[in-house]
Amino acid sequence: MAPDDTPPTPRPARRTVLRAAIAGSIAIALTAGGGAAWALDRFVIPKVEVSDVAAYEEEQSGAAAAATADDTAADPVVTDSTFTSDDASIAITSHTTGSGADTVTYYVADVVLSDATVLRSAFANNQFGENITALVSETATANGAVFAINGDYYGFRDTGIVIRNGVVYRDAPAREGLVFYDDGTVAVYDETSTSADELLEAGAWNTLSFGPAVVEDGAVVAGIDDVEIDTNFGNHSIQGSHPRTAVGVIDENHLVFVVVDGRDEGYSRGATMTELAQIMVDLGATTAYNLDGGGSAEMWFDGEVVSQPSNGGERATSDILYIAG
Repeated sequence: MAPDDTPPTPRPARRTVLRAAIAGSIAIALTAGGGAAWALDRFVIPKVEVSDVAAYEEEQSGAAAAATADDTAADPVVTDSTFTSDDASIAITSHTTGSGADTVTYYVADVVLSDATVLRSAFANNQFGENITALVSETATANGAVFAINGDYYGFRDTGIVIRNGVVYRDAPAREGLVFYDDGTVAVYDETSTSADELLEAGAWNTLSFGPAVVEDGAVVAGIDDVEIDTNFGNHSIQGSHPRTAVGVIDENHLVFVVVDGRDEGYSRGATMTELAQIMVDLGATTAYNLDGGGSAEMWFDGEVVSQPSNGGERATSDILYIAG
C-alpha cells in the first residue's frame, strides 16, 4: 500500500499536503542525521522517464494509445450500475457483510470483454517514471474511461516488470507478478524467472507488479496474511485489515474487480488478505491478485467514485486499469 499504511486525517488539497508532510519528515531526518537526502529524491521528486506515453505507445506498437470504438458501432448504454457496448459489459454491485465494528463493505465489477486488449492501462499525466501521480478520476477522464480502478502504483518503486498496452516500460524483475495476455488468458508468474521481452513475445498485453496472488486454481493461497511486498520505507507490510483492490479471473476475457473500503468503523473495517481471497473465490475467480490498497483503493465508474476511499477523498496514484467508453 503505497506510500504508507497509516490512515491519514482527511483534509483538502491532499496531494499538496501529502507531499509537504513527506518532505517535512525528510527535512527533519536530514537535520537530525544528515544521511537521508536519498529519501527526498526517492519518494518525492518526480522522475519522468517517458514524457508522452501516448506517443511512445504509438511509436512502439503502431497502435493508438486510447481504445476507440468502431464508427459504425452502436452507442454504449449506461445506467447507474451497468455498461454495455460492443467491446465490454460491466455490472457493478455493492456488498456488505458483518455488523458494527466488524462491518465490511466492498464493490464488485463483473466485466466481460470482447477482446483482451479492451482492458487498458494508463499512467498519471500521460508520463512514465517515478513519483508521478494524479487522481484516478483525472487519469480516467483524460483517457475516455467509463470504468477504472487504481493499479499497482508502479511509480512508488523502481523495480518490477512493467508492460502496459503491449509496450515494455521497465524490466527489473523483483516479485510475483500478474500478466494479461492478448489471447484473454491471465497468469501469476515469477518475475525473476523471465524477462519483459520474453513475456512480450508470448503475447503479454499488461503486467502488474504488486501482489501477492491470493487465489490460485480456485482456492485461497495459504500464508498470504504474512506476506511482505517490499522492504522499503513506507511499504513494508500489507498485513491486517485494510482497504483493498484486487482483480480476479473467472474465465478468458471474464474478469472481476473488487475494491474493499476500510478504516471506517461501522461502515467498513477493511479486509485481511485471506478475507479478500475468500471474496474472490465466492465470486467464482480461479485466479486473483492483490493490487495497491490502503488510501489508494478506488473504483470509478461513469464519472463518479463508486467506493469510499479511506483518505476521505481520492489519493493520487501513478496508474490505473480502465475500460474506455
